[in-house]
Amino acid sequence: MKALLLETTDGPEAVRVADVATPEPQAGEVRVAIKAASINHREMWIARGLYPGMVMPCTMGCDGAGVIDSLGDGVSGVAVGDEVVIYPGRDWGANRHAPQAAFGLLGMPHAGTIAEYICVPAENVVPKPRGMSWEEAAATVLTGLTAWRALMFKGQLQPGETLLISGVGGGVATFGLAFAVAHGAKVYVTGENQDVLDRAMEMGALGGLLYTDPEWRKQVGKLTGGIDVVLDGAPAPSYANYVRAINPGARIVIYGSTAGDKFEVTATGIFLKSASIVGSQVGDPQDFRDMLAFVEKHGIRPVIEKTFPLADAREALLYLEQQHKFGKVVVSV
Repeated sequence: MKALLLETTDGPEAVRVADVATPEPQAGEVRVAIKAASINHREMWIARGLYPGMVMPCTMGCDGAGVIDSLGDGVSGVAVGDEVVIYPGRDWGANRHAPQAAFGLLGMPHAGTIAEYICVPAENVVPKPRGMSWEEAAATVLTGLTAWRALMFKGQLQPGETLLISGVGGGVATFGLAFAVAHGAKVYVTGENQDVLDRAMEMGALGGLLYTDPEWRKQVGKLTGGIDVVLDGAPAPSYANYVRAINPGARIVIYGSTAGDKFEVTATGIFLKSASIVGSQVGDPQDFRDMLAFVEKHGIRPVIEKTFPLADAREALLYLEQQHKFGKVVVSV
């Protein structure tokens, strides 16, 4: 079969679409004929070796949707021909609050989705939401799951609360915006340019600030009237700008560190407001099912910026790194 293969850590330019062995399902597994996959910034870090537990060669990608075409021994509850979306991890464990040490994502260390076929445990597949295209379903997986868990499980966002999304435009932030608006929250955003802010407001944001403006910290309190929840994937440059505008009992949910690992926290700014700083990563299988049910109920669709065929999957990765502005980049198989 064809797959996007990582063989070295020389960067996205070095990955290639290659012929690899077609997998066969083991006991308890299903094989899915992939119809679409999507690209995440995670693939860029992996391609440069900036990921724990590197295993090579490896098929890339953790987002996928397709049709079950083969069943391993002992599988029940699903059938050949079922249209499914694939939960992107394996071995989360029983603790809903954090994964166990054995947890790993598809595309590293486990075989990934940017391929014609993948084998996964039968419990990892969930029916594709009705009305979604294959590309939309694939684009919902990792970023939708990460946004859902961060907002609903970790952030406990309630209808009517005020949410600030830092750095809208990326996949997680864009899904966070869609989920929060559908949930009845009042959403404000920061973004890199006015076009991004305008698109966010078309999706339901009530206002936005340019994080490139060094004075935005002076405006955020006036704009929002006070923040109950923050969704932040790059707290190093942003935290100091919004922390004075948080309300008592606020929850600051950090799901990434794309602009650096370190930022300064003043203890009084947190305990005097009974605020919480909460870490959130990916999501467990229950989050995944809950997220897809919410997506189907509210008719939420991901923003897809550009689609590439599998033969051009390397170019899709480079596009995400060099040209991406808003939404998801998808590979159609």
